[in-house]
Amino acid sequence: MTLAEINQLSREAFVEAVGWVFEHSPWIAAQAWESRPWQSLDELHKAMVRCVETAPQEAQLALIRAHPDLGSRARMAPASVAEQQGAGLGALSPAEYERIQALNRAYTQKFGFPFILAVRGKSKHDVFAAMETRLHHSLDQELRTALEEIYKIARFRLADLLAQD
Repeated sequence: MTLAEINQLSREAFVEAVGWVFEHSPWIAAQAWESRPWQSLDELHKAMVRCVETAPQEAQLALIRAHPDLGSRARMAPASVAEQQGAGLGALSPAEYERIQALNRAYTQKFGFPFILAVRGKSKHDVFAAMETRLHHSLDQELRTALEEIYKIARFRLADLLAQD
């Protein structure tokens, strides 16, 4: 799609076309639609980020919790599957799989939401290092970091969508 096409979509069509870029949270696209037209991908992305930033913390937590555990073998959105496979998380050895599951459990137990990392361009070693480092952060640090990582993921997904013209 092109940005011009996106700007012309009805709210329902926009949510259908773009609502998936924030994992299982089409409400963000529905709200962002109000701020169209956008002159650039960055403007569109910023409008969507603004919707999250101004949302109540409960909605932000729901967005964070909508993300799958990294390295999980559970069903997940196609975009998440592709992103995780690109980082080598779809082909973990049994020992690596156990390690990532243990790190996921420790992280979720400490913070109450899954570990989120924009994995595009990263290796499984980068993922493990980030998980181990961020386990030492405070809850406030991790809430902010999780949202920032979600914004990166959404930016990648929007760029992919607009590159399909």
